[in-house]
Amino acid sequence: MKDKIVLIVGGSGGIGSACAHMFAKGGARVVLAARDQQKAEAVAREINESGGEAYVIGVEVTELASVSNMVREVTEDLGAIDVLVNAFGTAVIQPLLDIKPDDAKEMLEVNVYGTFLVTQTVVRYMATEKKGRVIMLPGSLGKYPMKNSSVYSASKFAVTGFTKSLIEEHKRSGVKFTLLHIGGVATSLWDSPTVDMRVRKDKMLTPREVGKAVYYAANQPEGSVLNEIVLQPESHQMV
Repeated sequence: MKDKIVLIVGGSGGIGSACAHMFAKGGARVVLAARDQQKAEAVAREINESGGEAYVIGVEVTELASVSNMVREVTEDLGAIDVLVNAFGTAVIQPLLDIKPDDAKEMLEVNVYGTFLVTQTVVRYMATEKKGRVIMLPGSLGKYPMKNSSVYSASKFAVTGFTKSLIEEHKRSGVKFTLLHIGGVATSLWDSPTVDMRVRKDKMLTPREVGKAVYYAANQPEGSVLNEIVLQPESHQMV
C-alpha cells in the first residue's frame, strides 16, 4: 500500500479509525472524511505522530456539493484515489411499530443515498483512471435479517444489491468492489438511542479486527479481487 491514496468516509472513529491506522501503517496516504472533523483530526494526529500520513476533510454524505468538493480536493491535492472505504452509516434497530418515520428517513438517506452519492462520485474518477478498489461494509444485516432490524436491514440489503450490480457493471472498467459482511463489532453504534438492543461488547469483534479485514481486501494482488466475505464473532456464528 506504499503511497496509495486511501479515502475513508466515516473516518472519525470506530471502524473508520481502525482502518485508517491499518492503512497508514502499511504506508498509504490516508484521507479521513467525516462530518465530525474534530474527531477525525484527533485520529489523524495519532497517525501523523506515529510516522504515518493522514489528512482530514469534512463531508456531508447526503449533499452532492459536499461530496463533489471532497473528491475534487483529494484528487487535486494528493492524486487519484486508489481505495475508497465506505465506513459511515447510522442505525435504527427497533420494532417496526416503534420506529419514528423521521428516524427511518434520515437513516435511509445516509445509508442508501449517501452510499450511492459517495460511490458514484469516486467511481467516476476511478473509471477514468481505469483502476481503483471500493470496499463496502453493509454488515451481517446486509445478508442475514434479524428481529427488529427491518428498516436497518433494508438499508443494508440495498447496499449489498447496489454493490453486486456495480460488480457486473464495472467488470471491464478496472474498478473492483468488495462486500464485507461484518457482524457484531464493538463500536458506539450500540449506544445510540435508536438502537434497542442489549449487547455484550466484550463478545464482539474489535474495530481493529475489522480494520485488518478491510486492509486485506484492499491489498489483494492487482489481478485479483476479494468479492464477498462474512466475518462474525464466534458468539454470532450463522449456519
